[in-house]
Amino acid sequence: MPKRFSLGKNERLKSRKLIEQLFSEGKSFVIAPYRVYYFIGSKEFDTQNSTSPIHFGVGVSGKNFKKAVDRNKIKRLTREAYRLQKNELKETVKMNQFLRLFFIYTAKELPAFSHVKEKVQTGLNKLIKLIDESNSSNS
Repeated sequence: MPKRFSLGKNERLKSRKLIEQLFSEGKSFVIAPYRVYYFIGSKEFDTQNSTSPIHFGVGVSGKNFKKAVDRNKIKRLTREAYRLQKNELKETVKMNQFLRLFFIYTAKELPAFSHVKEKVQTGLNKLIKLIDESNSSNS
C-alpha cells in the first residue's frame, strides 16, 4: 500500500479548546527556529474521538512578522515539510494513543524551504524518541 502524503482536515489542530489544553498540559522543546509543543494521551481519555491519531498545528508570531503574507508563507512551508515527513511519526504512535503537536516559528527572518524541512525533520525525530521512551516506560 503506498504511503499517503496528505494533511486533511481531520489531522489539523483547530479547536481553541484543544490548543489551550495542549499549551497548558503539554510539554515543549526547542529546535531553533521552532518551539514544539506536544501532548501524548491515551485514546480512552480523548474527548474528540477523531479518526486521526495525530493532530498538527503551526503558528507564527505577528510581532515578528507584521505582514500576513509572510506569516502565511511560513505556515505553508512548515505544513508542507510536516506533510512530507509525518509517516514515520504515524508509525510510532500506537493505536491506543493520540498525539497533539504544535510548531511555533520564533525566528525573525523568512526561511528557505530546505531549512524548514531540515528543522521539522529534526523536531519529528526528537518527538519519535520521546514517544518511544514514554512507550517503553509505560510497558
